[in-house]
Amino acid sequence: MTNERILQMSKIALRFCLSAAFMSAIGDRFGWWGGYGAKNVAWGDWTHFLQYVAQLNAFLPKALIPTVGAVETVIEFALAIALLSGFYQRIVAWASAALLLSFALSMSFALGILAPLGYSVFTAAAAALLMGALGPQAGWRGASQPTQRC
Repeated sequence: MTNERILQMSKIALRFCLSAAFMSAIGDRFGWWGGYGAKNVAWGDWTHFLQYVAQLNAFLPKALIPTVGAVETVIEFALAIALLSGFYQRIVAWASAALLLSFALSMSFALGILAPLGYSVFTAAAAALLMGALGPQAGWRGASQPTQRC
């Protein structure tokens, strides 16, 4: 197996893994994985999710917290679908990295550095940055790469 093929498969796996992480977080806030307090459930419902959003964004007025939570959810869902579909891979990768980095920094300031490290948020952000830097054609012998003619 060539390095180009491994890179191509790695990028596809990374797109699916980042998408799954976003969708899993969305599922948790809607109780798809169980109610609050269940094993491996962080929030379990919208109310507990908004309490967490308020904790991370204590500098915002409380009236804005539901809007921030809803906007965050919509952005995560849009990025998850875009990652799965493969559209605008570089832009979606960088947007995912920006969102994940904002989560990591918010968690660091509000909860301490161990929170984002424990959930590998910095690692996911770095992976998304790398995916964006590689571009959609990295590892492909597609039309976008120059060909040699005899």
